[in-house]
Amino acid sequence: MEIRWSILIIILGSALVTFIPRVLPLVILSRMQLPMGLIRWLQYIPVAVMSALIAQELFISEGQFAFVNNRLDWMAALPTFAVAIWTRSLLGTVIVGLVCMMLLRWFF
Repeated sequence: MEIRWSILIIILGSALVTFIPRVLPLVILSRMQLPMGLIRWLQYIPVAVMSALIAQELFISEGQFAFVNNRLDWMAALPTFAVAIWTRSLLGTVIVGLVCMMLLRWFF
């Protein structure tokens, strides 16, 4: 098997570009004492990102606001939201969402 050096360099460069932004902040911030207000603020980032992604999927269709465009999405979202609120488990929420959507697509 022949190694194509250009492809190898692209793969290694991509790995480096992906690795640096993930590890560098972790290394730097692990040695610092962050203020409690900043820590509380950072805890809301995953929720805000997920909310933005879900809201775009549920409320926007073809570039316009559409509240009830896809009933299957809403039928899967409601039990998923309930599990997220009750359990506060990301894994449980993802599993319930996937199973709900899978079953709804299978039946309908």
